Amino acid sequence: MLTNRINILSESITIAVSNLAQELKDQGKDILSFSAGEPDFDTPRVIKDAAISAINSGFTKYTAVDGIPALKEAIANKLLRDNGLKYAPNQIIANNGAKHSLFNLFSATIEDADEVIIPAPYWVTYPELVKYCGGKVVEIQTDDTTGFKITPEQLQNAITSKTKMLVLTTPSNPTGAVYSKEELTALGKVLEGTEILVASDEMYEKLTYEGEFTSAAAVSEDMFKRTITINGLSKSVAMTGWRFGYMAAYDTELIKATKKLQSQSTSNINSITQYAAIPGLDGSADADIAMMKKEFIKRRDEAVELFNAVDGLSVLKPDGAFYLFVNIKEVSNDSLTFAKELLETKGVAVVPGVGFGSEGYFRFSFATGITTIREGIKRIDTFVQELQVK
Repeated sequence: MLTNRINILSESITIAVSNLAQELKDQGKDILSFSAGEPDFDTPRVIKDAAISAINSGFTKYTAVDGIPALKEAIANKLLRDNGLKYAPNQIIANNGAKHSLFNLFSATIEDADEVIIPAPYWVTYPELVKYCGGKVVEIQTDDTTGFKITPEQLQNAITSKTKMLVLTTPSNPTGAVYSKEELTALGKVLEGTEILVASDEMYEKLTYEGEFTSAAAVSEDMFKRTITINGLSKSVAMTGWRFGYMAAYDTELIKATKKLQSQSTSNINSITQYAAIPGLDGSADADIAMMKKEFIKRRDEAVELFNAVDGLSVLKPDGAFYLFVNIKEVSNDSLTFAKELLETKGVAVVPGVGFGSEGYFRFSFATGITTIREGIKRIDTFVQELQVK
């Protein structure tokens, strides 16, 4: 009864672990969850007030499929101000979060046998959507010895006559790795003379802790023309449940194609969310972002120190996002079993690295209170020591 394309899809492992942790909590068990990919802070007041104003003014009807003019103007202004990227309204579309942006993008560009290069570790959704659209995933493996970033040589070696797209994530989920301007420029040089597209997921842009953030499309004219920039407000201003993302591309035909698809699927994104997103884009929430960022840095620094003090574990200090990708290779080669037993015996939920395409690690979100982080790592320490004496 079901199609092959739906049967090849796997459930999101991050959502599955989060749901299981919540179920165990609901049963009265003492569960500490570090699996969710969302800030523990509330949405800033200025954004909520904008939403309330929209509701009170009756802004509750259908809108243009690709977003209201004021929202698209705010997106364009943000991209120019923060990233040095100049886009016209017909080069921008608002979507129901970055997943929706990626689904529309892949659906509009990927056909059977098209190859999509995805560096691993990767966000779990990338390969699943590529497979759903009939494409072939070509993974480039990285690890903590290379800072979880690909090299120009690796990229060159992965390219074939069937390569359609490269997916970049900066800052990265799950590792927090951030590509520098120089690194992005070097990758762009490899692509010159090809027709390969670049999907640059920059959702964690505002949560960059070391150095300046550089957008992939900003490093050269060639990269600007081939790059589709994907971003949103889920992480930077804690709007995960509001479902707001956007896509910007030089190719107006590509944006038109995704708009056509969206018109026949979801139509416009939530009208209230569109209105609320504007202060999240125009700088009105910058003080809230700075507060969250400061707190994330404190949590990151202490969590890294605590993990690296655990015999058998190691972790790099991430330059962005709010995750640690913890190396467990000294104690386990099976991250799924490790995570399952950790949850069952110590009540700690983490996401196994195998779900991100990299065995021998787990993802730990520090988007939760420091007291919870300390207790969670203490339990993980006990679990690891027990493993080593078995």
